[in-house]
Amino acid sequence: MSEEPGRIFREAWIAGVKRHYPGEPKASYIVPWSQTSEWERASAAAVCEQVRQFVEISGGSTAKLTRAQKGRFVALCWIAQIYRRIPDPKPAYVADWDDLPPWQQETDADIFETIEKTVAGSELQPEGTG
Repeated sequence: MSEEPGRIFREAWIAGVKRHYPGEPKASYIVPWSQTSEWERASAAAVCEQVRQFVEISGGSTAKLTRAQKGRFVALCWIAQIYRRIPDPKPAYVADWDDLPPWQQETDADIFETIEKTVAGSELQPEGTG
């Protein structure tokens, strides 16, 4: 079960890359979960948990955020994981939202929405609707 949040993140990343990347994505962008490095697995799980908690703490109000706001949250959480796990990361690994290519911004927003739907479908119901 501890792998599942990371797997949800990774599968959403791969789906987003396939959907939004212009042309043929790098093979490393779409490596399946089973072949993902340990640091990436841990980072994916951590970011997934951060998004899950954010959705829960907001009482589901994250549905009102724009796609850009959702994507920015994922990107910022990911940057923190990069700094945590890579001593001297390449600038591209820690690029600010405005410096990310459009395909990556869209993919980050997709990741948030995938996690958000998972949370809403499994454990989070707005008050008075259950």
